[in-house]
Amino acid sequence: MTVTTGASGTPARPTVRGEVVPAAFDDVARTYDLMVRLSPGYHEQLRASAAALVEALPETAGRRPVVFDLGCGSGASTAALVHALRAGGRDADVVGVDGSAGMLIQARRKRWPAGVTFRQADAETLGRDDLAEADGVFAAYLLRNVAARDRLLAQVHDVLRPGGVLVVHDYSVRDSLLARLSWHAVCWGVVIPLGLVTAPRSPIYRYLWRSVLDFDGVQRLADRMVKAGFVDVESRSASGWQRGQVHTWRARR
Repeated sequence: MTVTTGASGTPARPTVRGEVVPAAFDDVARTYDLMVRLSPGYHEQLRASAAALVEALPETAGRRPVVFDLGCGSGASTAALVHALRAGGRDADVVGVDGSAGMLIQARRKRWPAGVTFRQADAETLGRDDLAEADGVFAAYLLRNVAARDRLLAQVHDVLRPGGVLVVHDYSVRDSLLARLSWHAVCWGVVIPLGLVTAPRSPIYRYLWRSVLDFDGVQRLADRMVKAGFVDVESRSASGWQRGQVHTWRARR
């Protein structure tokens, strides 16, 4: 976190630099689950994207497939994966990975079935030792927070086994004026005021507002995936009130 100074020389409200995003999430870890519970459709959207991964998960010839949940946070996306695997009749080892120690504390406190584990690693500096070979990778609300997106996508491509699937779930409003206007209204009418109640000293929800506006458009992110070596790249928008704001991208090695 850094403090900026206004024109008058007085400290402005703190902002979040990309390289310290994990620490900023540490600050809101204890109240983060409350915030997402107050977001209509949040868990349903995650489950829909997780189902898109499971339906494309390759067969693994008798062994348990391995799925990484990158940017797992407090475990909402991990729970979506567990739900989708169960609904799809698939059994898999799920590894949640996040850079925030505070978020991982919250995730590990929850009850998980056998085969679900968590580890700490920062997506900005993710190395080969942080990931093993995988059959699927789920990245929900992660790439937007990573400056080195091309590097991360290339690493994910390299750890996926042939035929393995990547699903990215995130906001993207750059391509639509209506989506941008709706995003402004949602953030300043709901998200930021609630953030002031649940975590009054944290700038993370104002960072969320700005990071979504700055993130890739839908086609731009698809192009990055192709550049990283992925094939069969496709995308779709979420249904419901956040149509045009929340999207799912799916691709295969």
